[in-house]
Amino acid sequence: MWCIGRITAEYRERMYDLLGLYAEPYDADQPVICLDEKSKQLLQQTRSPIAAAAGQVAKEDYEYKRAGTRNLFVAVEPKAGHREVEVTCRRTKSDFVAFVQFLALEVYAQARKIHLVLDNLNTHFRGSFEAVMGLEAATAFLARLEFHYTPKHASWLNMAEIEIGILDRQCIGGRVADETRLRSEVLAWEQRRNRERCRIDWKFTRQDADRKLARHYVT
Repeated sequence: MWCIGRITAEYRERMYDLLGLYAEPYDADQPVICLDEKSKQLLQQTRSPIAAAAGQVAKEDYEYKRAGTRNLFVAVEPKAGHREVEVTCRRTKSDFVAFVQFLALEVYAQARKIHLVLDNLNTHFRGSFEAVMGLEAATAFLARLEFHYTPKHASWLNMAEIEIGILDRQCIGGRVADETRLRSEVLAWEQRRNRERCRIDWKFTRQDADRKLARHYVT
């Protein structure tokens, strides 16, 4: 099944905003942070796996036992090569607000302004902060944050999706039985990627967008 979107004026405005933001030179005082969530189902083994041996891959039975799901908040600063991943039981507005507070007040406490790239999930808006923190506290907190939203049906413009894909392939794509193991593996992956300062080299520009997509633009 396809999701067939329309590249409207609003779509182009949001796309141009993000592509312009990504084209700016790196500025540690105004970090660009891409944020997204991923759900991970916990799957327990029903039979003991066979460990890998010389010339033989590890084997696990096709049957498994579902053990619930966990949410992962993934924030990546592409040009600095830094990411933060938080495992939570849910992804409510309170969980989202707490993760953004962690980023703003601990990880990027020294930044003058934080550019936060988000999709259009209903928890990703100012109202969540006002509901959780109260109007006055939310207004003060959000003064340092500038939100940049992807167009609807265009989450590919959020580089957090690239980082989540790498997380899936390198770390949690297989079966993970419980939250403790999930947290441990994610933390080790995060620390290695940060130590190696793995960056995302975004190449797609506004000119590329116009060349490839202009025939689909509608007013």
